[in-house]
Amino acid sequence: MPTLKLRRIDLSAPNAAAQLKKLRDQFRTDFEVVTAAGRKLTQAVFGEALPPARAVERICHDVRDNGLAAALRYTELFDKVKLKADAVRVKPQELAEAHAAVGADFLEVVRQVQYNVLQFQSGLLHRDAEMRVAGKHELAVRYRPLKRVGVYCPGGAAAYPSTLLMTVCPAQAAGVEDIVVCMPPTATGGYNRQMLATCQELRVSEVYRLGGAQAIAAMAYGVDGLKPVDMIVGPGNQFVALAKKQVFGQVAIDCIAGPTEIVVVADHSAHPDYVALDLIAQAEHSPGVAVLVTWYPPLLDEVQAALEKRLAKLGRGDLARDSLERFGAMVLAPDKPAAIGCVNQLAPEHLHLQIRDPDAFADEVESAGAVFLGPFTPVALGDYAAGVSHVLPTGGTARFASGLNANDFRKRTSILRFTRQGLKDIAADVAFLAKAEGLTAHAASVEVRAADNGPSARPMPKPEKAQPAPAAASKK
Repeated sequence: MPTLKLRRIDLSAPNAAAQLKKLRDQFRTDFEVVTAAGRKLTQAVFGEALPPARAVERICHDVRDNGLAAALRYTELFDKVKLKADAVRVKPQELAEAHAAVGADFLEVVRQVQYNVLQFQSGLLHRDAEMRVAGKHELAVRYRPLKRVGVYCPGGAAAYPSTLLMTVCPAQAAGVEDIVVCMPPTATGGYNRQMLATCQELRVSEVYRLGGAQAIAAMAYGVDGLKPVDMIVGPGNQFVALAKKQVFGQVAIDCIAGPTEIVVVADHSAHPDYVALDLIAQAEHSPGVAVLVTWYPPLLDEVQAALEKRLAKLGRGDLARDSLERFGAMVLAPDKPAAIGCVNQLAPEHLHLQIRDPDAFADEVESAGAVFLGPFTPVALGDYAAGVSHVLPTGGTARFASGLNANDFRKRTSILRFTRQGLKDIAADVAFLAKAEGLTAHAASVEVRAADNGPSARPMPKPEKAQPAPAAASKK
C-alpha cells in the first residue's frame, strides 16, 4: 500500500496564508468546473458541452415548461431508466410490502431515531409572541407551518435512510401536513426496500422515483401527478445543488450543499486512532474534506500512522484515501489562539474538538455548522441518531447559514393593532420619514387618521324595508 500523501500546512510559515486560502477554496460551493465526464455527458444530452449551471438551467426550464414528459426524458438520459408516467409514484402496496419485508431490528432503530429527533426538534419550536402597550397598540408574531414540503434523498453510491429521518422528522415536528419524497429510480433510491420501508414507517405516502435536477424542478414547479411544494430540502450531487439554487424564489430551500467537511481540533490529550477515524469517516463520502488542526507537533505523525493503519482495513478505504489526498490536510498551529483563528476562517460543516477544554474553545468559535465536544462525541452520532439534523451548511457558508431544524419549516407573520391614541402618538414620526422618502401618500394615510376625531367606523347602513312577496297567480 503506498504511503498516504496528506498535505501539511504550518501556520508559522511565510506562505501559510496562501496555503490556507487554497485549502479553504476547496470548501466552496461554486460548481463551474467542467470535468471531462461532464463535458461528454452534456454533449450527448444537449448537443453541446455545457458547464453544470447551464445544463441545470436547461433541465429546470424544460421541466417547468413541458412537465412530466421532460422529467421522464431526463430520467432516461441521465439515470438510464425508462419509466412510464404511472410508474413514477410509488404505489401504497409497494410501501407496505417493503415495510413488511425489512427486518424488525431495522424498524426498531428507525423508530428510536425518529423518537430522538422528534423529541429534540419539538423542543426547538418558536412560540407566538406579543407586546402590548395599554390603550395604544399591540404587536405580535405568529408562526404557522408550511403546507407542503419536498424532501430529496440521493440514491447513488448508497441508500440513506438517515437522510429521510433527518429531514422528514423536523418537518413533522413543525406540523407540516404534506411531505413529498423524491429519490432516483435506482437500487439505492426509489427501489430500495429500506428507503421505502422508512417512508412507510414515517407515514410518508407520497414518494416518487425521480432524481437529479429534474426531480428538484418537478417538485418546485409541479408536473402531472405531483403538485408543487413550498420548500425543498435534502442533500444531493452537483446537479441537485445547482437545481435548488435555480428554483430558489419559486420555493424555499434549506441550503446549497457541497462536499461534506470536518475539521478536527486536537491537542496532546487526543487519541490518534479516534482522530484518524473521524477524518476517514468524512473522507469516505468521496468527496469529503477532512482537516486536522493541532498545536501539538507529535500528533501529526501519530495520526498519519493511524490513518495508514485504518485505511488498509476499511471497506471504502481506497475512496477515503483519494479524498484525503485531494481534499485533506494537517494544519500545525503555533498555539491555541492561532488554531481558533484557523477554524473561524474555514467555518466548517462539522467541528470536532478533541482537546482538554472543548467548551472554552467552542466559546471562541464564531462559525460552524455543528460542534462536537470531547472524545466520545464523534460526528456519526449527529449523522444518525442524536436528534439534531445532519443537514448542515458547507463550503464556509456557516459564516451566515445554520443547520436545518424544525423552525425552518415554519413561516412567521407580523400582526399589528393600533388604537386612535396609539396612531396619534406615532403619526408625526411616520409622516416625517415618509415625506423624507417622497412617499406622500404614506404620510397622508396616517395624517388623515390622526386629524380625524370622529367615530372610528362608519355606521352600519339601515336595512331596507322588506317588500311584500308577490301574490301567487291563481289557477283557472
